[in-house]
Amino acid sequence: MAFILAFDFGLGHIGVATGNTTTRTASAAKSLNAKDGIPDPNALDKLVKDWLPSVFVVGLPLNMDGTEQEMTFKARKFGNRLKEKYKKDVFFIDERLTSASAKEEIFERGGLKALKKDKGTIDSLSAVNILEQYFNEH
Repeated sequence: MAFILAFDFGLGHIGVATGNTTTRTASAAKSLNAKDGIPDPNALDKLVKDWLPSVFVVGLPLNMDGTEQEMTFKARKFGNRLKEKYKKDVFFIDERLTSASAKEEIFERGGLKALKKDKGTIDSLSAVNILEQYFNEH
């Protein structure tokens, strides 16, 4: 059994999901706080040490027409740093609509208050959607 860590990159929060390659399931994990897209290195190290992922999956924020934007470059940079630091492959997955899907799911669970309560929850549910997309494509 191997594990995957998936990330929904953001400047203030980075959503995290864990995945099991055997069962092909994804679960939301606690999001990482970030400053200008750079997560706390100790928190990231602990996450990697705890899960020992075989690969990383990073959501690639694209415009609706598929073109790249500033956040696309920053997400790629984040993924490249993961690859360099932890010596693991990184797969980039088109994340268009994952945040909208996560917001819809949270809204269905608890309405507007739930949406406003925790941005990190939305980011981590987006990471789950990104990881599920990875499983569908691989």
